[in-house]
Amino acid sequence: MENVELTGQVAVVTGGNSGLGLATVRGLAERGARVVVAVRNVPAGLEAVRGIGGTVEVRELDLASMASVRAFTAELIDDHPKLDLLVNNAGVMLLGPRRTSADGFELQFATNALGQFALTGLLLGSFRSGRVVNVSSATHRGAHLDFADLMFERGYRANVSYARSKLAATVFGVELDRRLRAAGSPMISVLAHPGMTRTKLTPRALEQHGRAGRLVSRVALLAGQPVERGVLPQLHAATDPSVRGGDFYGPSGPGELRGPVGRARLAPQASDPSVGQRLWAAAEELTGVRYLSVRGASQ
Repeated sequence: MENVELTGQVAVVTGGNSGLGLATVRGLAERGARVVVAVRNVPAGLEAVRGIGGTVEVRELDLASMASVRAFTAELIDDHPKLDLLVNNAGVMLLGPRRTSADGFELQFATNALGQFALTGLLLGSFRSGRVVNVSSATHRGAHLDFADLMFERGYRANVSYARSKLAATVFGVELDRRLRAAGSPMISVLAHPGMTRTKLTPRALEQHGRAGRLVSRVALLAGQPVERGVLPQLHAATDPSVRGGDFYGPSGPGELRGPVGRARLAPQASDPSVGQRLWAAAEELTGVRYLSVRGASQ
């Protein structure tokens, strides 16, 4: 992968204290970017980035809380009026009973989709150009958004909720690029997914399923790519000059589970403009963050 020079640029990475996020922070810092690491646990974030060269700062952000998102963005814009890159990497994968955020939203949807939608919108005015990268998951292709029950109050299943939240994040990434193009913006929105990668996220969730979950977790750890390879699609999306708005990258091997970086396949709902417009309007209503409005769209 081309080692693009990013000196003088300011990048924001959510969930940058472990796994793919931390590898993204390291990769951007090595290319010369000033990296803002947005994490829920600041002491853990400071410990995680210790030893990374370059200029890295850690700030508190809980994507499941709209109050936290607003506080983070206000302080960040005060200190960094011009931004160049936002990597929406943070995510949660939960099993067990349905849980809600401080704002009353289903917790996985709140963190993986709504929080990132609001964060992007509140930071958008600080970009003159640059790009936003939404980190998706191959699981989004098996999901379907239920607009009558976005908060999954009926028949809740945690694994289905996770896949829906990643589908929503993917829809947002595609729709964001459509709206940037319509607005004549030089910014681009791109997407990436890591395939099957050995991070703590999947094993920690699977092990809550007892013996069967632990077995699946071991298989995932053995079959998955190391983080150093799994991070390459999102680093490519974040830095490569050949990337175009709306591009989606992932591993190019069978099933997009591992292998060199290549173009990835979107779920039909993710590429459907009517779904993008409908979900965007719902997110604006739920979060109170409105941006890049489309004439004729419902508000």
